[in-house]
Amino acid sequence: MSNEKTHYSDEDLTLFRELIEKKIILAREELSSLARQLRKGDDNGTDDTGSGYTKLEEGSITMEKEQLGIMAQRTKKFIENLEMAINRIQNKTYGICRETGKLIPRERLLAVPHATLSMEAKMKQYK
Repeated sequence: MSNEKTHYSDEDLTLFRELIEKKIILAREELSSLARQLRKGDDNGTDDTGSGYTKLEEGSITMEKEQLGIMAQRTKKFIENLEMAINRIQNKTYGICRETGKLIPRERLLAVPHATLSMEAKMKQYK
């Protein structure tokens, strides 16, 4: 009979849940900050500058808003992944690799708490 664990204990799941909930709070704060930056006005005090400079400034503002939009989208996806991890904790399937069915090492979950693949399975994706 194998001595290998097939799931994490309730105590471990509680620890992971607390970690994930903290990360969700921080990510939501970041998303809120990004949203505020996206909503803020475009007035950078360039009314009295030449039109060439104004056009450069507008291009810079557009690029910055695009980058903020990308960051906001990534943060939303991160929050969704963390929320799905909470669901897996509730279902007691958290920490089980979706490819191998083996337990994902604790260290990996502490570093990437929304991970659904062990490093073994992750590395196979890149071969």
